[in-house]
Amino acid sequence: MSRTIAILGATGSIGKSTLDLVERSPERFEVVAVTAATNAEELAVIARRTNAKLAVIADETRLRNLRELLVGTRCRAAAGESALLEAAAGEAELVIAAIVGCAGLMPVMAAVEAGRVVALANKEALVTAGRLMTDTAAAHKAMILPVDSEHNAIFQCLAGSRIDDVSKIILTASGGPFRTASAEVIGAATPAQAVAHPNWSMGAKISVDSATLMNKGLELIEAHYLFGLPSQRIDILIHPQSVIHSMVEFVDGSVLAQLGSPDMRIAIAYALAWPERLETPAQRLDLAGIARLDFEAPDAKRFPALRLAREALEAGGAAPIVLNAANEVAVASFLAGAIRFTDIAKTVEEALERADFVNPRSIHDVLEIDRTTRSQVHSAMKAVCH
Repeated sequence: MSRTIAILGATGSIGKSTLDLVERSPERFEVVAVTAATNAEELAVIARRTNAKLAVIADETRLRNLRELLVGTRCRAAAGESALLEAAAGEAELVIAAIVGCAGLMPVMAAVEAGRVVALANKEALVTAGRLMTDTAAAHKAMILPVDSEHNAIFQCLAGSRIDDVSKIILTASGGPFRTASAEVIGAATPAQAVAHPNWSMGAKISVDSATLMNKGLELIEAHYLFGLPSQRIDILIHPQSVIHSMVEFVDGSVLAQLGSPDMRIAIAYALAWPERLETPAQRLDLAGIARLDFEAPDAKRFPALRLAREALEAGGAAPIVLNAANEVAVASFLAGAIRFTDIAKTVEEALERADFVNPRSIHDVLEIDRTTRSQVHSAMKAVCH
């Protein structure tokens, strides 16, 4: 039997990779809803190609355009937040949550409240609202399947095992483009250098996060909420080849690792077909050709973002929200040439020092803390510039 799916963020990289897999196995999947932020033209093409029943554009000014593009189909066009929530909580058994940023929070929560299986590619959902998401998932018998390659790797390594038998989990990091660079070189880094990731093809923001290692800090927070382990039982290890995506150490001393080529379709396929497997076109590993796998501990002095993320996780409350919001503002400022690379971590640390770590009780609280933090960081930057 085919599985009905909704793809939230169908025009992004995760959405496109999902569509590639789904369209290779049309007998296994039925796409019932697709969404996009502003690209009505591409969304319409996807809706027509998949015979989706619902196409949602977040930008309400593009609704008329979307409707015109879908004339002659059975696909209903809709727009705005309420329509996004409808797509997330509708008839789909599996929801691919790939909307970038805090715009994805409400749809993810809607899918969780509807008791759906959620293949989660949105980092912000667990980083900023981890306790809310996991508590709601438990209450509504929803399941959250990780799509991030690192967390998906851990999920695969845990198959058939009890979390009580785990002594620690080990997130691997490529180390980014500045892994071997001196503090002086890092201090003078340009946006072009920061986005030149050695292994993965990613967007500018996540590439900068990889360069600062903040992405691994955010993944540390996600791992805590996904697998329920405390900070001290989640390690981070630099692995420049990006072949081992993460590892799990068990109480008996065994360590299981998940290996694969750096292709997000492997992780997406595992979430799409779970508990089964789905064939993918991903390049197969040639371990003899790779010849060696290297590991090293991260340098906390050159990459302070890891420390900040761990401190935010341990502080709890609103700290991870502040960490994420301040980082996004700082990365955008760096990419715009307004601050230096090393100022990203400094900006985040200053925001954490100013923050009042109250516990958010709803997604609306999360969004308000996010909004306030961004406003404060922007104001602080303007004050420094003047």
